[in-house]
Amino acid sequence: MPASLAPRLAPRLALGILVALVLLFLVLPILIVVPMSFSNARFLTFPPPGYSFRWYEAFFGNPAWMQAARVSLGVAVATALGATLIGTAAAYALSMSGARLARSLTVILLLPLVVPIVITAIGVFFVFAKTGLLATLPGLVLANVMLATPYVVTAVLAGLRGFDPTQEMVARSLGMNRLRAFLTVTLPQIRPSVVSGALFAFISALDETVVAIFIAGGENQTLTKRMFTALRDEIDPTIAAISSLLTAASLIVVVLASLSARKSSTSS
Repeated sequence: MPASLAPRLAPRLALGILVALVLLFLVLPILIVVPMSFSNARFLTFPPPGYSFRWYEAFFGNPAWMQAARVSLGVAVATALGATLIGTAAAYALSMSGARLARSLTVILLLPLVVPIVITAIGVFFVFAKTGLLATLPGLVLANVMLATPYVVTAVLAGLRGFDPTQEMVARSLGMNRLRAFLTVTLPQIRPSVVSGALFAFISALDETVVAIFIAGGENQTLTKRMFTALRDEIDPTIAAISSLLTAASLIVVVLASLSARKSSTSS
């Protein structure tokens, strides 16, 4: 290796090692939890003394766990639909508006990402306690839509920055109303951003724990709330099995979003 290249490669090598260590630190919990979910031991042990599907069978064979899973999936789907509609409309309005007020509104819409989640959960709890929405599916959906909308707004705003609004103006000049012009001209071009926002809203609702601890209850307990409650009684590998399933679901959603964005960019 020429001596002149050594000073250039050293910083890159150091950066690569640092990135690899950070990635290993982030992935390490998954590398520990997944093997423990296949353990045949009665308690969580690593490395497992043996392997079996015992704890996955315990999860799928337990009616209480299945009820919580159905609630979580239903809330996640409803949240993705609601947050996508609200977030896309809000991002479109903010992008097309030239008023200074739009910047302030953008900050307000992104507040759920800035305010500590515990503070948000306490506020939601007191509001829902007065409106009768505690331990109800509508309450869970409303709370998760509030938390997930910023992800959709951020994703759609990024897509709209690469969109030429004159195309929509041409469509409107030819007789289309604003809604039809948006659905026909704008939406197909920003579809990857909308899909990405919807998928991240789904993941956000599926994995949300803190707010669910405050407002979920009875038959309307989410999977994460029930996991937290179960940890107070006994830590068994069923928790590891559920965590592995949630991690796999989140990974699949992220891969689907990536493939959708890549397919759209290839076709365009």
